[in-house]
Formats: sequence, structure tokens, C-alpha cells
Amino acid sequence: MELEEYLGKDNTLGMDIWEKKYRFNGESFDQFVERISGGDKAVADLVCQKKFLFAGRILANRGLYKYGKKITYSNCYVVAAPDDNIESIFETAKSLARTYSYGGGCGVDIGKLRPRGAKVNNAAKTTSGSTSFMQLFSMVTEIIGQNGRRGALMITIPCSHPDLADFIDIKSDLTKVTKANISVRITDDFMQAVEKHRKYMLMFSVPDTGEVIQKEIDAYQMFAHLAEMNWDYAEPGMLFWDRIRSWNLLAHTKDFEFAGTNPCAEEPLPAGGSCLLGTINLSAYVPDGTFDFKTFSADVKTAVTALNDVLDEGLPLHPLAEQRESVKNWRQIGLGVFGIADMLIQLGIPYGSAKALELCERIGRSMINSSLIRSAELAKEKGSFPKCSLEDIVSTPFFIENADKETVKIVRDCGGLRNSQLLTIAPTGSISTMLGISGGIEPVFSISYTRKTESLHGKAVYYKVFTKIVQDYMDTHGIKDEKDLPGFFVTADTLDYRERIKMQAVWQKHIDASISSTVNVPAGFTKEETEKLYLTAWKSGLKGVTIFRDGCRRTGILTHDDAGAEKNGAPKRGEIVRISDQLVGKKRTLHTGCGTLHCEAFFNPETGKLMETFLTKGSKGGCNSFMVGLSRMISIAARGGVSIDDIVDQLESTIDCPSYIVRTAMRRDTSPGSSCPKAVGIALTDMYEEIQRQLKDGTTTGMREEIKERISAEKNAADCSECLLIKNPCPICGQELVFENGCHSCRNCGYTKCD
Repeated sequence: MELEEYLGKDNTLGMDIWEKKYRFNGESFDQFVERISGGDKAVADLVCQKKFLFAGRILANRGLYKYGKKITYSNCYVVAAPDDNIESIFETAKSLARTYSYGGGCGVDIGKLRPRGAKVNNAAKTTSGSTSFMQLFSMVTEIIGQNGRRGALMITIPCSHPDLADFIDIKSDLTKVTKANISVRITDDFMQAVEKHRKYMLMFSVPDTGEVIQKEIDAYQMFAHLAEMNWDYAEPGMLFWDRIRSWNLLAHTKDFEFAGTNPCAEEPLPAGGSCLLGTINLSAYVPDGTFDFKTFSADVKTAVTALNDVLDEGLPLHPLAEQRESVKNWRQIGLGVFGIADMLIQLGIPYGSAKALELCERIGRSMINSSLIRSAELAKEKGSFPKCSLEDIVSTPFFIENADKETVKIVRDCGGLRNSQLLTIAPTGSISTMLGISGGIEPVFSISYTRKTESLHGKAVYYKVFTKIVQDYMDTHGIKDEKDLPGFFVTADTLDYRERIKMQAVWQKHIDASISSTVNVPAGFTKEETEKLYLTAWKSGLKGVTIFRDGCRRTGILTHDDAGAEKNGAPKRGEIVRISDQLVGKKRTLHTGCGTLHCEAFFNPETGKLMETFLTKGSKGGCNSFMVGLSRMISIAARGGVSIDDIVDQLESTIDCPSYIVRTAMRRDTSPGSSCPKAVGIALTDMYEEIQRQLKDGTTTGMREEIKERISAEKNAADCSECLLIKNPCPICGQELVFENGCHSCRNCGYTKCD
């Protein structure tokens, strides 16, 4: 098979992803399939039919050990939590570095480190706290390269740790811990205290000093603050730790303990734990308008076999001895799904609807039973995982809820399972983009997005691209305008969060690991709604969730319009908004102590927000240079998100000017104020209030519509670099990154941070 036949001759983006990420040493597509399938024809057939793909690490790295390359097949690891001493902390940093050098991402928990202010027996006398070492781990993640990319890191902390507030706030400083995701391990007793507005005790005992540190907090206030940080910065996420510990196949295994999660949180793992990932494409099982359960079940079993083969082959390739030992003992695999949204569209079922939930319930149950059966059969053929205790497994709530009678009999007859963990739903950024289907658990992100190309004249031309499933439907049904699409085309920005959580809850019921999950919400989503979302997620049995609000301050947001940074009234922290000439201008001529001062202000035609100011005096010299410089500082402050009230407040705090006061007393012809900066502040306020009145009265409507048309024309046919705001550019092509499936990815070139 040729690559064009596999991906489609018009899928240049998919071909580019395959070429840059997964092709090895000029191999043909058939050679690629042979390499990644390990020569297994059944697996190769699934790949060629687009029914199954391994995760990116396996696609890129399988078989390369033959060429002497030390590269892991695993996407993710969890390293042991550092003990409360400096040697262990730096040993953890060393473990992170070694794992990154082999191509893996990591998770680490800092709950064992003593809190800020605790006594230490060294020169410092007291510690800087657990969160102070997050920067060290982030720095290690940044400096260790992985073939043009960087490793991924998740840092967690228990909700009972006295440094909880510091942890929650740390990423509000956008210069800190920039190379890690962070999440709080939330327990049921904390959430119950939140619901009842009770006090909650944070506590840490220091063994070597005997010190016990306690802080009593208002549980609801801390929860509200955590939700607000998610609303504003998209982190920390919440991991519902009691659900993670209780809803799996090892919940009753006494010598097993989860140490943390991988960077995208779909894999809770023990210390040294690793997981190999693969994904079933659900949209490939709708051949005639119904879901093909029989073929799906058989293919799930093939995929479980394939992942076990990769696990055996890759066992010597794990970077650390403790990782090789953990993988040998527990044998976790992670089979997931993608194409959920595409499948539902093919069936004409709205994402999140009762019918969608019913179908996904049936698919999830079929998937876990097929996986359990095949893992049991492999256990009979090759032996159970070394730490397997059959009675502990079959007595877990997860097994009892999910295993059908036939499955229970097969597992018992086979004497156990080959794997301690079977299913997960991971981000599938690169592979889903390569195939042109929806990723992970998510709905279709948007009906369309903007692509850029360089024209023959060297200018950037922007044009609309419809998501593949949308384009296919429009072509099949002769639809020209997206407004004519039927109602079952549900997107992330139109979906009610409750329906999104219901969908995740249905899948989590049948997933023994976890689900990488980001709920995308609109800019107008409130802090109170964010709190309700997290409470709903906890009550629904989710293991973890985070939100991404369009317009939040966190670098990396995706907005659907080019002026998206203004949706919440300000750009992100530290960002200077680029502007075009498409602004509404106003002018005031001021009379000051030493002559005339011309004050021009330019406002956003949609919001009336101050964007640019020009100040010039009728004379030359130092005073004029000062006013020009002042106007530049006002402009950059306005474009950096400082409100006009704060700008004016600073202008009014300047001292009085003697020349201004004398002229006011002698001629009485000066503008309101007692110095040039104060007069400018009064003038800016006057012009701002005028533009706001005009917006309210609709008297600027014609002007705004004209500007809209001009911007639209520029976007579709010309160089729009001055009016297009790229808030989080792709490191490869410079276009806006999408945040979905818990990961940043680029619609333009296929780059993704996670795979």
C-alpha cells in the first residue's frame, strides 16, 4: 500500500506528520507497517484498515534497537516520589533526566517533602517548602532534548499538604514551572468538607525533627480558589484520588500503591511504572450505519495481544532498573479509543445525548470484557503478571461491575490475567490529526479552523478549512454553508459541560486506568460554573478533569476569532496585543502651561477598549520628547491588558506643574488638570466614555461593520499579519496551537506536545 492510498492524496498534513514523526530512514509505508506490527499480519491489517494504531513512541521507535538506538516504546512513566532529603530530591531529578533522554514523559508527586517554614538541620534552619523544588524538576524537563522536542512532566501534591495554597498559586506566575502540568490529589473527605462548608486540616509530620505542622482551612474557600485558578490559568487540574485508588483491578492488592500519574493524567501508575499505549478507531466500525460489535470485539483482542508483544520486546529498553522491574511485575498496557465524535456523527447521534451515552456504554462494556478475556487467555499461554492475585482481582468493585458471567468464568479458568491494567483513553494528538479524525474522549473541537499558506507573491494567505468529518458530510450531502449542517454536529464550544462530563463518566465506568480530559468552555463561563463543573465531575465518578476557558490567561489558549484575547477584557498576562489600523480614533486638543498638546486615542471598534495613544506638543524640545515617550508607555500598557482606569490613576498621581498652575491663574484658558499627564488622563477618560456611549447607542455600528468586512477580506485574501493575533504560536510553523485532549497541538503542521 502507498502512503497516499492510506492517508488520502489530499491529506498533505497527515503525510507530513508521518514523514517527520514516524518514518525511519526513508522506509516505505509497507516497510513502516512491517516494522511497527513486528511482522504480525493481523496487527498490520488493522493498521492498514485504520482501525488501530499504536501510540507515537511505538510508531517512531519500535525495532530501532536493532540499529543500536536506546529509545523506549513507552510514552509515560511515574518516578518514585522523592523522600524528604536533598539527596533524594536530586536523585529524582537524575531519574527524570535519564527517562527524558530515552524519550519518555514522567509524573512525580512532591507530597513527601516538608512544607515551607519547617525546621531543617542545616544552614538554612527552615525549608523553602515542597513547591520550591518544582522549578528544579521543570528545569530538568526543559533542558533534556528528545529529537527536537522536550519531555513532558506532571507534578502532583496531596490536598492535605500544608503547601497546598502555594502549589495552587505557583503557575499564576507565568515564568515559573513552565515545563510541567500540575494537579492536586483530591480526596473524598476533602470534597465532603467542601460540600458542607466545613473546616479541613492540612497536616505534615517531619520524622527527623518530630515537628508536626498543621493548618486548618476553610475547605470550600480553598476549593473555590482552586477552581478560580483553573478558570483563570487552566491549572492545577484535579485528580480524584480515592476514585483512582478504588476503581481498578488492583484495588484489593495489598502490596500495590499508585505513586502518581503520567503527564496527561490518563495513566495512574506505581513508582517506576510505565505504560504502552494503543488506540482503536471507533469511526472505522460503522460500515452500514450501525456499530459492528462483533468485529470490534475481535479487533480489541488483537490489539491487546499486540500491546503485550510490544511490552515484551521493549522490556530491556526502559531507562531505569526500577522501571524494568515494575513493568515486569505489573505489565500495564493502555488500550484506548479515538474517533468517538466522528462515529457519532456518522450515526447521526449528537455527542452527549442519551442515545450517545447508551451506545458508548455498550461499546465500553464490550471493550473491557474483550480485553479481560484476551488477557486471561494470554495468562494461560504465557503466565499471569508476576504480582497477580486472582482472588484480589475478581473481588474488586471494578471487576464485579464490568465482567460478564462468561468473562468471570474464563478469567478463573485461566488462573489470572497477563496484565494488571488494560484500558485507558489517552491524548491522540498526532495520530488523530494524521488520520483526520477526532481525538480521545473529546467532541469535535470546531467545525472549521484557519490554515495559512504562502502565496506566490510571498504573502501569508489565510483560508478556512473544515474538519474532515464535516467536509466529508458536506460533500456527500451537497451542503455549501456550515449553517445548514444538522443539529448532531456538536462542537466543544457549543456542548453543555454536564453532557461532556456524562460522556466521560460513561467511559470511565469501563476504563480501569483513567482518561485524559480537558473540558473546553467558552470565555463567558463563570467561576461559579467552574466550581459546579468540578463538583459534578467528582459526583459522577470521574478520576480527573481540568478545564480550558477560551480567553483565560494561560499561554496556549485557542480562540475562534482573531481578537480572542479581548473576550475577557484583557490579553493574557505579559502579552502585548498586536493591532491593526482598524480602530476608531478620537482627538482632543489640550491647552497646557506651555502651549498646545494634541491627544489622539484609538479604540477597539467592538469593545471600546483603549488600544493606542499619541501625544504631541506644538513645540519642540525635551517636553515634547517626554510626551511622545509617555504616549508610548500608555499604549503598551493598554495593549498589555492594563485597564484605562488604572492608567488614568497613574497619570493623576503625578505632581502639579508650576507652568500649568501659573497659566491657569493668569489666563484661565488651560484644559482641566494641573499638569500635562493629569490633563491627558482627563481627556482619555472623556474619549473612552464617549466611545462607550456610541457603542451602547449603536451609532458606531456602520463603522464597525465596515471594519469587519475589511478584516474578513484581508484574512481570506491578503497578508493579515497585522490583524491576526497569535497568542500561543506553534514552535514549528508559528500558527495558533489548539488545546484539546489535555494537550497542545497544531492544526496547521501537526505538531503536538504530548505524543
